[in-house]
Amino acid sequence: MKKQWLALALLGALTSGAAFAQQAADGPWLVRARAVHLDSVNKDSTGLGLSINDKVLPEVDITYFFSPNLAAELILTVPQKQKIRADGLGQIGTLRHLPPALLAQYHFTHWSGFKPYVGAGVNYTRFSSVRFDPAVQAALSPSIDKSSWGGALQVGVDIPLAKNLYLNFDVKKVFIKTDVFAAGNPVGTFKINPVLAGVGLGWRF
Repeated sequence: MKKQWLALALLGALTSGAAFAQQAADGPWLVRARAVHLDSVNKDSTGLGLSINDKVLPEVDITYFFSPNLAAELILTVPQKQKIRADGLGQIGTLRHLPPALLAQYHFTHWSGFKPYVGAGVNYTRFSSVRFDPAVQAALSPSIDKSSWGGALQVGVDIPLAKNLYLNFDVKKVFIKTDVFAAGNPVGTFKINPVLAGVGLGWRF
């Protein structure tokens, strides 16, 4: 029995060593470029029925592998311009938001032909260039909190296409919200909480 356990331990060490050698051969870095569709949940407690528009946006992420299974991913884009709408009023203004996120990932390595992963982490969103229509500004003097911290969840898969080149499919749920004020007084919270579905290419080095 001891010999069997020793053989199993040796086999596990060899397998782990081979996997890490493959990962090292691939390199610890993975850079992806994606086209992402932003689908906002749009819930608020102001009574105004606030929403922002859905859109397709560019995304770049940088992943570092600490081991064949464990990695960290930094997700980046450029500031995105969005339309602000209210029920019964249509568009009432615009804003820009920049929502980088940092996630810890677990990559499954025992499937051949594709490499699924899951991730969880934190998102920071910065709102800027917030502008309201003159009539809305005159009537309500509205403003919003410019910063948002929230969680981020992720599931995706990398499919090998060629040496070091991968096709990537990725879905994230990001929790973004901001407090809304009228003449400096709080009137509620606007939750965007988008689902981000993306497709792109990755390069491992």
